[in-house]
Amino acid sequence: MNPSQADAYLRRIGAARPQHPTTEALRELHLRHLRTVPFENLSIHLGEEIVLEEERLLDKVVGRRRGGFCYELNGAFGALLTALGYEVELLAGRVYGDEGRLGIPYDHLALRVRTADGADWLADVGFGAHSHFPLSLAERGEQTDPGGTFRVTEAGPDPAGVTGTAGPGSAAGGADLDVLRNGGPQYRLETRPRALADFTGGAWWHSTSPRSHFTRSLVCSRLTEDGGRLTLSGRVLTTTAPDGRKETREPATDEEVLALYREEFGIEPAVVPTVRQRDQAS
Repeated sequence: MNPSQADAYLRRIGAARPQHPTTEALRELHLRHLRTVPFENLSIHLGEEIVLEEERLLDKVVGRRRGGFCYELNGAFGALLTALGYEVELLAGRVYGDEGRLGIPYDHLALRVRTADGADWLADVGFGAHSHFPLSLAERGEQTDPGGTFRVTEAGPDPAGVTGTAGPGSAAGGADLDVLRNGGPQYRLETRPRALADFTGGAWWHSTSPRSHFTRSLVCSRLTEDGGRLTLSGRVLTTTAPDGRKETREPATDEEVLALYREEFGIEPAVVPTVRQRDQAS
């Protein structure tokens, strides 16, 4: 990413260029990203190709002012942080699903970010409702955040009976890590650094498989200025207050749905996205 691209990205999220790669600046960038760049899976249902290459991600997030899912959002954010002087590694995760089962390999992409003071942080702007600020990768106790109470712990046996694995080259000692929110496991994180291209298979599966929740539903969501969340699921808009109270409404016309995408998320699809039908046997 060149300096002009970094400046354009910073304008996209309404942030000033930090003078140094500090923890304070990282927290600010993380929060502003969550507020301005939506977590969304519209490309899957609009027939748009998802390509995990830096230039393509920058074109989507910055040039076209879109959002994306974890591979795109954290991939692009990681490139920005690198351009700003942070040390960044891409980490692979597996999301806990029904009955505590772990998802596929390369199920999720998150970031390990080292700041100027040598601290390691878990930055994740691509997991929907999650922490508003980066989490300390060294801290094993509770970490209080506006998004909940989080813990980063060394992983034990997984639901299939396989223990956490060591990853060569890990900066965190090699053991897999479990990320918990309000006492519940969110995802298991490898600590071996990966390349963006390593996540191509996971992105393809989530974009095409009828078993992926991304192919079965539409979502566009972002953090609000007051710490709540605004989510458009199909045609239903849910406003979640910081205290968890929810209000829903369903626009009556396509024009109203398109206005919500435009006014609340800054996205201007030509047509109202709908869930694409897929062969359930594939």
